[in-house]
Amino acid sequence: AVYTCDTLTRLANVLREANAQRDPENPIMLISDEPYREIVYGAEVPWVPSIYEHTIVCYSYSKSLSLPGERVGWILVPNTNPQAARLMPAVAGAARTLGFVCAPALFQRVIIDCIDEPSDVEAYARNRTALTDALAEYGYTYVEPDGAFYLWVKALEPDANAFCERAKKYELLAVPSDSFGMPGWFRLGYCVSYETIINSLPAWKQLADEYR
Repeated sequence: AVYTCDTLTRLANVLREANAQRDPENPIMLISDEPYREIVYGAEVPWVPSIYEHTIVCYSYSKSLSLPGERVGWILVPNTNPQAARLMPAVAGAARTLGFVCAPALFQRVIIDCIDEPSDVEAYARNRTALTDALAEYGYTYVEPDGAFYLWVKALEPDANAFCERAKKYELLAVPSDSFGMPGWFRLGYCVSYETIINSLPAWKQLADEYR
């Protein structure tokens, strides 16, 4: 889902009301984690610091540039954040203390060369359409994604873990929704080749047929 400007504005108002009851030096911080910012299907992605002043933005190139595992990104403490002078050295200090989060020099150079490359959203959109059209035909219920490259699908039985175990018989690897706090669903990633999506469809149909 992509939160709308209206939703974020209402959230900001709730947080400001809460902050009025707190120590002004210790307001509620909103951490906007945005590694999928460019991977959207027509939705407008608001800039959160312009809506709520006490915001920190996190970003990773591992999603936008398809560099999984590299974890190269940044943390932005906007100058518009009233606590910026305190937060910026705290963020820098945390990065030094947790040395394992520092990106290797090689991939920092890779990012410099790739930073202006756009995300290949068209490829994800093609995969999304192929997968959702087929799953709908086979009787699955899903939530249409506004962005990223995951599909939220309702399991064909109440126990999502049991469903995902059964799916393994067909070499389908899905993530049960229980770990997301929502039993009865599962998550699929479609950040694979189009051929992989197409080749998986007969297996999804066979799995659905087991429940008929």
